[in-house]
Amino acid sequence: MSTIHNFSAGPCILPKEVLKEASEAVKEWNDNGLSLIEMSHRSKPFVAVMEETRALTKELLGLPDRFEILYLQGGASLAFLTAAYNLIPEGGSAAYSDTGTWANKSIKEARHLGEIEVVSSSKDSGYNNIPATPKVDPRHSYFHYTTNNTIFGTQYKGIPTEAGVPLVADMSSDIMSKKFDSSPFQLIYAGAQKNMGPAGTVMYAIDKDVLGKTGRDIPSYLDLGVHISKDSMFNTPPVFSIFTTLLTLRWLKNLGGVEAIEIRNNAKAELIYGEIDRNSLFRGHAEINSRSTMNATFMLKDESHKEAFNAAWAKAGVSGINGHRSIGGYRASMYNALPLESVAVLVDVMKEFERTI
Repeated sequence: MSTIHNFSAGPCILPKEVLKEASEAVKEWNDNGLSLIEMSHRSKPFVAVMEETRALTKELLGLPDRFEILYLQGGASLAFLTAAYNLIPEGGSAAYSDTGTWANKSIKEARHLGEIEVVSSSKDSGYNNIPATPKVDPRHSYFHYTTNNTIFGTQYKGIPTEAGVPLVADMSSDIMSKKFDSSPFQLIYAGAQKNMGPAGTVMYAIDKDVLGKTGRDIPSYLDLGVHISKDSMFNTPPVFSIFTTLLTLRWLKNLGGVEAIEIRNNAKAELIYGEIDRNSLFRGHAEINSRSTMNATFMLKDESHKEAFNAAWAKAGVSGINGHRSIGGYRASMYNALPLESVAVLVDVMKEFERTI
């Protein structure tokens, strides 16, 4: 079978060895005579999986003891509401940054729980940049931002500590891709389906010291304190997604951890953006200083070439680079498991296309 170069924006590409081990576990896991997905989540083997996944997540992210790790369901879409429920007091408020579709959705959900002030936004420029973060009014419980915006290809390049209040971040599309200082954060959450595993689970890293202080009667499933008290097993967890996430985290650790993968990710981004800027047929969508390492968005300068270019990259085995319907063009998603060689194939297609037009 010919090689497929998977640039899909999500669910993500996974390491081949992870896919192999995960698929074998679905048939029979650890000589138990049972499939992973038909064993009790309360069994000792799966309890060990959950414990290792939580511990390894904390280790790879370099989080201090004040953080607890949870793997739950509902994705980031539920986390938008969960974050506000657990951190905004009755009658309280929070500050948000609007940098794209998912950031905007987080604002919508949080408004069910309190006053939300949008203190920075790139909406007027078509979400093609990361806006400056202002000093936030200290009455706000936190400043929430989306670290990487998959649709528009923008990314915060640093931690916005200038906000001056605790930080909450949706890191769904760049978690585990680069090192960061966790000191300013109260909560980090991320859907697993970009860099960590298959769809079906969301990771919460929560400062346990800030929980239980809102004065709210929080529904049990949305109460992160309840999940901590049950070791992330308040209800039946998504066992396959968590197990495959563990395999991916082990793979990442064996590579040298987040520090090592960051070097690889930077090399991939430099290669694709170098070609976008050099090639006379293409232009980037995001402003240069806001470009995402994970999702390179670009356009043809002349849309009449679209059919021919689409045929060229498809012939080369490139998959999943059509841009989101809201902006069109192309999007090369380069998550952790995507090899540099796949980016090189796409770049070669772009070079050859320019030569033949």
